[in-house]
Parts: sequence; structure tokens; C-alpha cells
Amino acid sequence: EVSEEVIRTIAARLVEIGDRFDQEIKARVVNDLMQHFLNENLSGEEITQRMSEVVEGLVQAMPSDLEREKAMLVLAMVLTKKIANRMPSLLHRAFSTAVNYINQQLHNYVARLVSAVQQ
Repeated sequence: EVSEEVIRTIAARLVEIGDRFDQEIKARVVNDLMQHFLNENLSGEEITQRMSEVVEGLVQAMPSDLEREKAMLVLAMVLTKKIANRMPSLLHRAFSTAVNYINQQLHNYVARLVSAVQQ
């Protein structure tokens, strides 16, 4: 079981990083990803794959002073926020995709983060 304090500590750290990344993500990248969310013909898996590709591209362009997994986690969350802010009707689909992406790509990392903060 995870305490609320642990979650708040992790969230605060991720927010700091997210604020940095927020300015670095170009509108074109968000708009392109948003078009995939709008495409009703794409499956959830296809959209999750596209998010993965976008996050990978952004991670490679970011400074390397941050753990790769942490950068990936924050970028997925920032992209989700940007999409939801631009088009609130996509919130559910963007959130579901981010959760799927995090579960597929970063589940072990998130578990390690929680473990580290609890100790």
C-alpha cells in the first residue's frame, strides 16, 4: 500500500520536471499527436504506439541530465495535459492512452519510484 505522502512527494518532483518540459514541447508535435487521437479509425493500441514514438523522439532531444524513464513518464503526462487543454473532448482518450503507455513502457519504473520514496 502506498501512502498519500509518498504520492505527493513523487508528484511534486514530476511537476517540477514537467514545467521545464512544458515550454520545450513544440505546438507542432502536440498538434500531430492530437490528429491521431481524433482519428476514429485508429485503435487504442495504434494511438499508444504513436505516443510512444513521440515520447521517444522528445526524450532524444532533451538534456541527458535526467533519467530516461523519468523523462518518458513526465513527457507522456505533459503531452496528455497539452492535448486535453487544447481539446477537452479528447481528455478521456488521451488519459486512457497515457495510462496504457505508462503501464506498457514504465510500469517497473513507477514501481521503483514508489519503493524508493517509501524507504
